[in-house]
Amino acid sequence: MDDLGSLEFATNAPTRAEDLGLNPVLQRDILLKTIFRQNLRTPTEMADALCVLPPVIDELLEDGKAQGLIETLGVRNASVKSELRYGLTESGKARALDALEQSEYFGPFPVPMAEFERLAEAQSIRKATISRDMLVKSMGHLVLPDGLLDQLGPAVNSGRSMLLYGPPGNGKSSISNGIRDALNDSILVPRVIELAGQVISVYDPVIHFKTESEIDTKGLRLGGPGHDPRYIRCRRPSVITGGELTLDMLDLSFNAISKTYQAPLQMKSTGGVFIVDDLGRQAQSPMALINRWIVPMEKGIDMLSLQSGQKFEVPFDTLVIFSTNFAPAELFDGAALRRVYYKIKVDRPSRDDFIKIFARTCKHYKLKPSEEVLTHLLRDLYPTTQKGFAAYHAPFLIDQALSICAYEGRKRELTNELVDRAWVNLYIDDED
Repeated sequence: MDDLGSLEFATNAPTRAEDLGLNPVLQRDILLKTIFRQNLRTPTEMADALCVLPPVIDELLEDGKAQGLIETLGVRNASVKSELRYGLTESGKARALDALEQSEYFGPFPVPMAEFERLAEAQSIRKATISRDMLVKSMGHLVLPDGLLDQLGPAVNSGRSMLLYGPPGNGKSSISNGIRDALNDSILVPRVIELAGQVISVYDPVIHFKTESEIDTKGLRLGGPGHDPRYIRCRRPSVITGGELTLDMLDLSFNAISKTYQAPLQMKSTGGVFIVDDLGRQAQSPMALINRWIVPMEKGIDMLSLQSGQKFEVPFDTLVIFSTNFAPAELFDGAALRRVYYKIKVDRPSRDDFIKIFARTCKHYKLKPSEEVLTHLLRDLYPTTQKGFAAYHAPFLIDQALSICAYEGRKRELTNELVDRAWVNLYIDDED
C-alpha cells in the first residue's frame, strides 16, 4: 500500500461510543440483543462479543442503566480481578425482543459505509504492485510460453479487467490462481457494514483468510494493542466462480427471517481478485455478465439496492479476471470487448514446453522420466491427432497410468503399454 497513514482510522479502535459512527439507538439495540442472545454478564464478555474496547461498553452500560434497560447484578466470587455483572431489566428484555423482531442481527458492531469506502480507497487493488519476481515465485511450478509473464504483470498492476482465452487445459485457471497468490500482502476486512440502519455481512471465512502476523510487510501495526477489532486482517481476498455464477449472486442477498443482508461476491472481493472461470458456461450469457459490470469496471463504483428500494453506491475495487475456452468474438460484441482492457491468449505448449511439462510431472509423481515413453508419445501417438499438445496431457496420462498400476498391483512406472491404455481416455473419436 502506498498511503499507510490513510489506514489510521481503521487501526485505532474507538474509545467512545460516538466514535463508532453509528446511531445511538442502533448501538443500544445491538448491545441489548447481544446480551440477551448470548446471556452475557460482564463488560469483558460484552466487549469481546461486540468487538469494541471496554470503555465503549462501560459508556453504553451507563446509558442503559439510565434508561432503565440494564441493571447491576453485583459481583460473583469477589476477588481482585472480579468484574461487576450486569443483566437486562424486564424493560430491557422487552426492548431486546422488540429489536429482534426488526432484525435478528447481534454481535460485532458494524462499520459505517462511509468508513468502508475510505478503507477501500486506502488499500485499493490498484495500489497493490507486483513485480516479475513475484509472478515467477507464484507460478514457478508452471511451464509458460515466453513473454506471457510480461503480459500479465502490467495487466495486474493496472488493476483493470483482463480476459485469458485459449484452448482448454493449458493453464488459464492456474495462471489466475497464480496472480491471486502473487498478491500476498494483507488488507483489513470489516466484519459487517451498516447503511441506513441495515446490517450487511462482509467477512466470509470461505473467501477471507486471516493472517497470523501483527505486522504487515510495510511495518504497519494492524493487530496489536489499539487495533479496531471490528476489522479482520486478511490476505487480499479472491473469489473464484465458474458455471454456477448467476446475476443474482452479484446483488445483495436479503435473509427474510433474520432481516439482514449478505454482501454480493464482488463486494466481498473488494481489494482483491474476482475470477470468472469457464466464461460462457454460465446460465446467463457473457454479454449479460459484462453488461452488469460495464459501469463498475470503468468507474470503480457499483450500485446496489436495499429491500426498501433505496439504491446506494459501493466501491467496485476488484481485479476481474475472465477465463474462457471460447473465442472472444463468440462471447462479446466489439463494444463489450473494448471494455475488457487486457486480452491475453494462453495457447497450447510448444513441443519443447511439452517435454518440460512431462519431465516436471514425472518428478511430481516421483517417477524417473522415461525417454522411451516420451519418444513414443512424440513419434507415434501425437501424429495420430490433429489437436496438438495441451498442458494437461502429461498429468492426465501419468495419473491414469499409475491408477492402472495400483489396480493391477504392478510396480509404479511408465511404459509404452500403460500410456497407450491411458491415451484411449484422452480423446473421443468424432464418430463416437
